[in-house]
Amino acid sequence: MTKLDAFAVGQLLAIYEHRTAVQGFIWGINSFDSFGTDQGRVNAKRVRAQIGATRRRGASVQGFNSSSGFLLEAYLSHGRTR
Repeated sequence: MTKLDAFAVGQLLAIYEHRTAVQGFIWGINSFDSFGTDQGRVNAKRVRAQIGATRRRGASVQGFNSSSGFLLEAYLSHGRTR
């Protein structure tokens, strides 16, 4: 890859999606309809709500495990220093 643009990122995503689908087929699972996918959607909504609440009201990060909470705090504090 010579440059990072929308086309190159699309190619990378397509490769990983193909790899995931083939690997799931070989293992006999549906890679795109699993509990982990649904849980990821739930967590992503919670993270998005937390980021919005912190940016709008200055709410502290709550309700996440220590690792996720630390990463969210680091992300949010990075945005404030700019």
